[in-house]
Amino acid sequence: MSTVDTPAHEVVIAQAPEERQQCLDVPSSGFRFSTSSRNSLSKRRSMSTSSPYTPSLSRLTRRIECRNEDISTHFLLRLVPSLTPIGTIRAFKSPHGDYYKLTRLAVLKDYRKYRFGRLLVESLHGWVQNHASETNTTGAAFAKVVCHSQLPVQGFYTKFGYAPEGEQFDEDGDPHQKMVLRLPL
Repeated sequence: MSTVDTPAHEVVIAQAPEERQQCLDVPSSGFRFSTSSRNSLSKRRSMSTSSPYTPSLSRLTRRIECRNEDISTHFLLRLVPSLTPIGTIRAFKSPHGDYYKLTRLAVLKDYRKYRFGRLLVESLHGWVQNHASETNTTGAAFAKVVCHSQLPVQGFYTKFGYAPEGEQFDEDGDPHQKMVLRLPL
């Protein structure tokens, strides 16, 4: 078995508008580990736009891309020194305040062999622990993290300690399972 040299990279929290846009621009083909509204968008892009019953793509794009954006933190995985984006993950605290949501995990196919999906999830978990500790007014011992996993990659999340909760469900035409992690603070 040969050793693969991992390319120089960094994970940053997307602060500037152009960094956030880079997170959104990681191609939907990069999505591998969980579903997102991006998958729904790519399926809708393949629908005929000539039908009077199909909403316009620009209207769909705005609606899908804007959902939860005002409360989201995006993590951008990029090569250095070129700053080429190769992966992303997004987190937000539920509007009800009782859990964090992991969404939009994507690593471009050519870079998956470097275990960058794991790196992005671990980066998100570190951020959740810090954010939850700073905003913890109830003395909670853990932060709840939720994701909707596509069934074929459920094992990926299990390796981090996520456990299935509830029944399987359909999201954007694919079977999913709600996965929950109680992350110690």
